[in-house]
Amino acid sequence: ASLSFTVGRSFLCRPVVPYSSVSNAMRRSLSSASPMSGSDASAEPNTDKLFTAEHEAMRSTLRRIIEQDINPYVDEWEAKEIFPAKQLFKKLGNAGLLGVTRPVEYGGLGLDYSYSVALAEEYGRVNCGGVPMAIGVQSDMATPALARFGSHELKEQFLRPSIAGDLVACLGVSEPTAGSDVASIKTTARRDGDDLVINGSKMWITSGMQADWMCLLANTEASVKDPYLSKSLICLPLDLPGVQRARKIRKIGMHSSDTAQLFFENVRVPASYLIGEPGQGFIYQMLQFQEERLFGAAANLLGLELIIQETAEYARQRKAFGQSLLDFQTVHFRLAELLTEVELLRSMVYRATAKYVAGNDVTMLASMAKLKAGRLVREVTDSCLQYWGGMGFTDEVRVSRFYRDGRLLSIGAGADEVMLSIICKYMRTLPKPPKK
Repeated sequence: ASLSFTVGRSFLCRPVVPYSSVSNAMRRSLSSASPMSGSDASAEPNTDKLFTAEHEAMRSTLRRIIEQDINPYVDEWEAKEIFPAKQLFKKLGNAGLLGVTRPVEYGGLGLDYSYSVALAEEYGRVNCGGVPMAIGVQSDMATPALARFGSHELKEQFLRPSIAGDLVACLGVSEPTAGSDVASIKTTARRDGDDLVINGSKMWITSGMQADWMCLLANTEASVKDPYLSKSLICLPLDLPGVQRARKIRKIGMHSSDTAQLFFENVRVPASYLIGEPGQGFIYQMLQFQEERLFGAAANLLGLELIIQETAEYARQRKAFGQSLLDFQTVHFRLAELLTEVELLRSMVYRATAKYVAGNDVTMLASMAKLKAGRLVREVTDSCLQYWGGMGFTDEVRVSRFYRDGRLLSIGAGADEVMLSIICKYMRTLPKPPKK
C-alpha cells in the first residue's frame, strides 16, 4: 500500500499540461524532472550504498552544467549536426569532470570508477544522445589505456590536456571492414628507424572532425601471426601530414555528435608514441571495453526514466474514447513494466560497478549490462512513442529523439551478437571453432 501511495504521489499525480503547450512545457521541465525510483529523488538523498554524498555533490555540479551550458543549445547542435566540443569540454575540464578516475599527478581526481558511473547516469538528463556519447569517448574510452600503460611523456603530452579539456580525443578502432571484429583491422604502423609509419583508415569515429588526437589501434607486429598479439595502441596527433578527415558521416541519430571517416597515408609519428608494450594493444583495448560498456549502460538509465515519466504525464492529459489515455490499464501497466525493467538494469550496472571497483573482472556483467541496455532502450522508446501518437512522430519531444539515438547502443562498442558471444564464452556454452 505504501508503494502505491508513493508512486501515485511522485509519478502519476503530476500537474496536467495543456495539450496545446505540451511540447514547450515538457522541454522546459526536462532539466528539472526527477528520476523515478519509488520516491521523489529531489526530496530524498540517494540511499544506494554505491554512492556517497561526494558522488551526489559531483552529480549536482554536472547537473548545473547540463542545465546552463548544454540543454539550452541542444536543438541548435542537433540542427547543425555538430556541437562545439572544445568549448564544452573546457567547461567540463575546469569542473574536474573529464578525469575523475585518472591519476592526480596528471590533473585527474584519482577516484574509483563508481564516480564515472554516477556521472554517466547524470548525463541522462541531456536532451540528446550525441553529446553524452562524445563526452564518454573523451573521459572513459580514449584515455584508459594511456592512463594505465602510457609513458610519463605521453601522459604529459596527451592525457593531461585531455583531462583539462584543452585537447579533444577520439578512439580509432573501427574500420570499414572491421567493426565488432576488432582483430580484423587492417591499419598498419610500420617501424622505420625511430618512427612509426601509419597507413590505413578508420570509420565511425566519434568527434573525428574536431579531435586533436586519436588513440589508434593498428597492426605493428608483422611477424606475429596471432591477430590478438600483433596490434598496438598509438597516440596519433591529427594535424600531421598524411591525415585526411575524409568526410563527416550523416547518421539517422546522434546528430549533435560529429562522426568521421579518416584516412592515413604514410603518417609519421615517433615510435615513443606507442602506448605500453608493442603487440599488447588488443589486450589493452579489451580491458577498457569493460569501462566503455558500463558507461554506455549507465548513461541511459536516467534518460529512460525521464521518457517513461514524460509519457505518463502526456498520457494523463491526452483524451481518447472519453477518458485519459493513462486510465487504460494496458497503458499504465505497460509503463509499470518498463520502469521495472529500468530498475533491474540499474541494479545490474551498480552490481557490476561495485565488483569492478573491488578489483574483479566484470567482462561478463558489463557485456550483460550493455546487451540489456541496448535492447531496453529500443523497447522503452518504441512502447512510449506509441502513446504519444502523432506527437511522437515529430522532432519536438524527447522520446522521438531517443527512439533514433538509442538504436546505436546495440551496435557500437560491440554489437549485441558480440555481447552474447562473450556471455556464452563465460558460460562455457560457446561452440569451439572447427578444426582446420
